[in-house]
Amino acid sequence: TPNDIPLLPGSPRRLSPRAVARGGQAPRRGQQHLKVPGPRAPGPRGSSGGVCAHGRSVINNYLDANEPVSSEARVSRMHFHDNQRKVDYVLAYHYRKRGAHLGQGSPGHSLAIVSNGETGKEPHAGGPGDIELGPLDALEEERKEQREEFEHNLMEAGLELEKDMESKSQGSVFVRIHAPWQVLAREAEFLKIKVPTKKEMYEIKAGGSIAKKFNAVLQKLSSPLQPRVPEHSNNRMKNLSYPFSREKMYLYNIREKDTFFDNATRSRIVHEILKRTACSRANNTMGINSLIANNIYEAAYPLHDGEYDSPGDDMNDRKLLYQEWARYGVFYKFQPIDLIRKYFGEKIGLYFAWLGLYTSFLIPSSVIGVIVFLYGCATIEEDIPSREMCDQQNAFTMCPLCDKSCDYWNLSSACGTARASHLFDNPATVFFSIFMALWATMFLENWKRLQMRLGYFWDLTGIEEEEERAKEHSRPEYESKVREKMLKESSKSVVQKLETNAATGDDEDDEDKLTWRDRFPGYLMNFASILFMIALTFSIVFGVIVYRITTAAALSLNKATRSNVRVTVTATAVIINLVVILILDEIYGAVAKWLTKIEVPKTEQSFEERLILKAFLLKFVNAYSPIFYVAFFKGRFVGRPGSYVYVFDGYRMEECAPGGCLMELCIQLSIIMLGKQLIQNNIFEIGVPKLKKLFRKLKDETEPAETDSAHSKHPEQWDLDYSLEPYTGLTPEYMEMIIQFGFVTLFVASFPLAPVFALLNNVIEVRLDAKKFVTELRRPDAVRTKDIGIWFDILSGIGKFSVISNAFVIAITSDFIPRLVYQYSYSHNGTLHGFVNHTLSFFNISQLKEGTQPENSHFDQEVQFCRFKDYREPPWAPNPYEFSKQYWSVLSARLAFVIIFQNLVMFLSVLVDWMIPDIPTDISDQIKKEKSLLVDFFLKEEHEKLKLTDGPAPRSPGKRPRSRAPSWAPSGRSQPGSVASSVSQHTNV
Repeated sequence: TPNDIPLLPGSPRRLSPRAVARGGQAPRRGQQHLKVPGPRAPGPRGSSGGVCAHGRSVINNYLDANEPVSSEARVSRMHFHDNQRKVDYVLAYHYRKRGAHLGQGSPGHSLAIVSNGETGKEPHAGGPGDIELGPLDALEEERKEQREEFEHNLMEAGLELEKDMESKSQGSVFVRIHAPWQVLAREAEFLKIKVPTKKEMYEIKAGGSIAKKFNAVLQKLSSPLQPRVPEHSNNRMKNLSYPFSREKMYLYNIREKDTFFDNATRSRIVHEILKRTACSRANNTMGINSLIANNIYEAAYPLHDGEYDSPGDDMNDRKLLYQEWARYGVFYKFQPIDLIRKYFGEKIGLYFAWLGLYTSFLIPSSVIGVIVFLYGCATIEEDIPSREMCDQQNAFTMCPLCDKSCDYWNLSSACGTARASHLFDNPATVFFSIFMALWATMFLENWKRLQMRLGYFWDLTGIEEEEERAKEHSRPEYESKVREKMLKESSKSVVQKLETNAATGDDEDDEDKLTWRDRFPGYLMNFASILFMIALTFSIVFGVIVYRITTAAALSLNKATRSNVRVTVTATAVIINLVVILILDEIYGAVAKWLTKIEVPKTEQSFEERLILKAFLLKFVNAYSPIFYVAFFKGRFVGRPGSYVYVFDGYRMEECAPGGCLMELCIQLSIIMLGKQLIQNNIFEIGVPKLKKLFRKLKDETEPAETDSAHSKHPEQWDLDYSLEPYTGLTPEYMEMIIQFGFVTLFVASFPLAPVFALLNNVIEVRLDAKKFVTELRRPDAVRTKDIGIWFDILSGIGKFSVISNAFVIAITSDFIPRLVYQYSYSHNGTLHGFVNHTLSFFNISQLKEGTQPENSHFDQEVQFCRFKDYREPPWAPNPYEFSKQYWSVLSARLAFVIIFQNLVMFLSVLVDWMIPDIPTDISDQIKKEKSLLVDFFLKEEHEKLKLTDGPAPRSPGKRPRSRAPSWAPSGRSQPGSVASSVSQHTNV
């Protein structure tokens, strides 16, 4: 029959549709399976069934794409078509053929022909039902051979594969991979994966009775906020875990071998095999990442646990995460961190734990920030300097703000700006700056404690070997660069080197690797490019400054727009800054990735760290340079009347508003911070993925369809996951939050409401990221890591730098220090009465430069002297317009404040760091207790094992004593449902 097509030697067999319907039973006569060399000679051909026997017979099922199994016959879309073997990983590639046509068989009935690239040697080539393939082009043929070799090597490693026939002229093929128990046990032992033992879960001590009562009350109060997932029911309980060992199987609670390792662990094991499997046809390329980089495969990913929005009561981890975590309707609930870690792995679990702690820490800082803001509102009427500025009777006649077109003006006209400045420039701001510096230290210390706690509960202690092993895997680009270097050398030297390596047994990668000479052009390009982009950012900031100066001058010429010059210029300049920042953010992210690729780092970890440092440096400069200009440079280089500093021979440098630059700094910071959060979250994170999805859907509709209608109605899980966006890492998520952390801490003295807006953003951000991971991205590989890596160092650096920046904002930008100096040194009654007059200097208008006097002045009275904000000697002094004694007093006080503030806050931060231990006391005690529990458990199990091995005495005379085999002894066939020793108590895995 056509279904019983003989295969070539070494070719994997094809499972017939009838065998599929029977659930993958024994193959029919004439079918074969691939025999992988093992320690013992394999049995006769065709002797094993659909499931791997003894770990030596590995079957590759090639299924006819035109004969799909009906959806009713499928138990789960997570399994092979035999409904028994779970799909642990999927490889996808796109193929195309030329000149493919049906042979003499019945039209429209394509059959699976497998020949491992040797179609010409097929025994029944051209027979009924065969497909005569046209010649593939050289590149496609080469890729096909590389895929076949790689898949053969995977099967030799013990994995089982299944894929559909390439029966169309072009299309996508999915290679499904299943890891049998023998492979899982071997790799789990090699990777030292910790698994629960048969020891019952034990309770984590909460301390004394008061702590227990407090925790009980707290848990009861927070019960409505807890997600309804199993992991949160026993948050004080822990399994006793131990690294998996095949020699100590009696220690573990193995109820069913199919479910002992969860899906994330199974996929991680398969991914480890994929990373270290070589392909000699692809220049000895090592691992699936290199094959994807060379377009041999298109994608590799583990499967999601079913659909998240499927109707019915069937529940899986993905659906549970969606309902209890990834919906906006549950924004008030805590995150199910343990379930996130179980589904996505430790690296992503730590990110969401960090994001949750950061968001919760924003609550107290938001409350204090609102109180500080309300204090400013409540004391605005009591502020003496702003009342003096608003008093029309004082009649401070100010010098013109520009040449010719600007007239003299009364200081009372800036009353509104002065009153608004008091909202953010008041004594409470200093307290809030100290609080936020300590807040940043408290946050980092609490994160270290939470990280240690999670590491203990997640059994992350002792994974240094795993991280070192991850460093051994070279990146595909690094391998290609090394290969190019070898090819450039003379053929003789390469041959000699290869012979030397073969004789000594050394790996050629140890001898042939990139030196600093090879990397020097890349480093030089990096240095020059980063300097250029930082200079570009500064030049754009300078361009905006020129825009502000020229626009202010142009608007001042028109009487209609003269009154709103400052508001118009400030608002438009900030919007321009925001747009430029958003555009440059995307450009700098791409440039940083390109520059890191030029460096050719050896490992993925090294690549990620260098990329993060470059991207952070560029985005830090891009986001904060306009704010730094307003805070520390604007109004500092203006000059004085009669001796102004000009730009382009006609435009004066811009000055601060009469109330100071702090109000403008607040406006600049708030618009950039809110704009980045709203636009990047709503457009870049929500809109762009939806546009990509729509574009992909339109592209699929426009392409000629060759899909089966039955298959399109019931797509498999690997098809659904393939249509999702690929996971590209956590760097963009961390970067967005780190930049926000900078806004919250670096300039909080000028904008106490920054934590409030950050909190509102993060409540949405948590659910936005959750929804993206659950519904829009392919399932990431589960990566184990013990911390958040280089991000913690960046956070710590920002926290320390924020102390310095806030000290300078208070000392230089605000009027806090000048007010203190006046109140305690120059005031007659110890109050701020007369402070405004004290800060204004006199200028004789007769000394204005020719051509700069106001034209057609409409000032009511004859002006002889005008005032300007500065500490300078009056015109009648011996040294007119020189800096006065008050200037040097204020400058000294400012520098003293910076030193005292910085040292005080640093001391308090070190004190907080010392008072809060990095490792929680209960966790350090439990780590010691767990070791003793593990020893006791080992002794008990060894004792039980010896009793079972020796066997009991015979029950009656005349009968031979029977020795009971221990539960850990391996059986001849691996059967699901193997049960461990019945005398031990079991716990749910």
